[in-house]
Amino acid sequence: MTFLNTTLKWLLQRRLPRIEAMMQHPGVVQQNVFQQLVRSGRRTEWGHKYGYKSIQTIRDFQRQVPVSSYEDLFPYIERVMKGEQKVLWPSPVRWFSKSSGTTNARSKFIPVTTESLDESHFKGGKDMMALYVANNPDTRAFDGKGLSIGGSLHANPHSKNSAAGDVSAVVMKNLPSWAQFIRTPSIEIALMDEWEAKLERMAEVTAQENVTSMLGVPTWGLVLIDKILARTGKSNILEVWPNFELFVHGAVNFQPYRDLFRQQVFPSDSVRYQEVYNASEGFFAIQDDLSRLGEMLLMLDYGIFYEFVPMQESDQPFPKALTIDEVELDKNYALIVSTNGGLWRYRVGDTVRFTSLYPHRLKVSGRTKHFINAFGEEVIVENAEVAVTRACEATGAVISDYTAGPVYMGNGTNGCHEWVIEFAQEPNNQQRFNQLLDQTLRQVNSDYDAKRYNDYVLQQPRIHVVPRGTFYAWMKQRGKVGGQHKVPRLANSREYLDDILGKQCLEL
Repeated sequence: MTFLNTTLKWLLQRRLPRIEAMMQHPGVVQQNVFQQLVRSGRRTEWGHKYGYKSIQTIRDFQRQVPVSSYEDLFPYIERVMKGEQKVLWPSPVRWFSKSSGTTNARSKFIPVTTESLDESHFKGGKDMMALYVANNPDTRAFDGKGLSIGGSLHANPHSKNSAAGDVSAVVMKNLPSWAQFIRTPSIEIALMDEWEAKLERMAEVTAQENVTSMLGVPTWGLVLIDKILARTGKSNILEVWPNFELFVHGAVNFQPYRDLFRQQVFPSDSVRYQEVYNASEGFFAIQDDLSRLGEMLLMLDYGIFYEFVPMQESDQPFPKALTIDEVELDKNYALIVSTNGGLWRYRVGDTVRFTSLYPHRLKVSGRTKHFINAFGEEVIVENAEVAVTRACEATGAVISDYTAGPVYMGNGTNGCHEWVIEFAQEPNNQQRFNQLLDQTLRQVNSDYDAKRYNDYVLQQPRIHVVPRGTFYAWMKQRGKVGGQHKVPRLANSREYLDDILGKQCLEL
């Protein structure tokens, strides 16, 4: 074992007492974060507008400051992008994280401050490694390189003093030298603009490295690995990286991909998987117990103040918002954050569900805008993921990607849900797969079950199977390849369905 591996493990283990204290006293930790944020906010235009000087308690904050969407904050963010300072946050803003689009623009630009880099993104990365070491004290992951799949950076067209790009690219660009030393590929390759060319260079370089860990969105990880296997002629990536031991994943639910990774990508019980919940807005949660699949520890001391809004009030400007000490198990909440990046009571767009309290672990249950409720069925992403997983397990199938939406009533026919699915391994019985998908949705969602009763409102789902590579080609056509981009799982309209079904597919 190398000196570097031993030293890093020792340093990372020293982070654990702080994490344990956070787990035991979540309310106190969040109260301290809240007070620090409000003190900073008093020195901003936003803070002057909403009377931050008079805010003493969380309840004052919730009475005086409305919950905001990106559209609400955009006029302020646009001014920051043009070089104005102390608008949303008192310190200079030199970076903007670019993420998927909103109703008024193709992309969102989230301010990234020095504080959010140091106290959230970097702190989260180090704690992620510390928790992995706690789970695997004999790890040799630091004997090799960590592969990161990131996006690219671009000059801010509004100001020469700042830049914009995927949050992964912003983080990579600002990593300290010791972190750059243990990662691959080089920063020049990692930040290349053209996605296809970057993948080719990444495959060429990393195939020669001793890669022991990998961080990225599962779908884009698969694309890179396929290119490496095609280049090397190997049957699985462990023949290329024999010392590989950890895949860190996020952004999409990993459960539908788990069998694919375990059986075909990393066919070894020694490879471990760790989930993280990081976003443009901040680093939120880390899987602290690798045996608890899909459950992540909410990290409460990263300069982010959390509020949780019951779904029935999620669109209100002044909803009943709960703090960390008030949440309950197994209820879906819309996630609201105030951050050291200058976001105030910001709707992230995710829904979360707590699976344990003290410590507070959660699962990402879906997106507030990614659901199907065309008939009152209220199907969320979590319902879909459970149904897909069960259908795959029972039929030996492995899914690469999918999306679903409604078929509206008309011409004397009832409605239904329509699915487009791309398999990495097709089911041994497609009809059985279709039946189980429908049956499981009925089991996990009583509203869907009621609408399916005797086909009165909803008929059986229509399911299309498309060839391998269809979703990649579709995302590329939309300019959504690489970085944090991911296939939208559910939509309450036919926007995605009609687009992708214009491609060649096979209806079953």
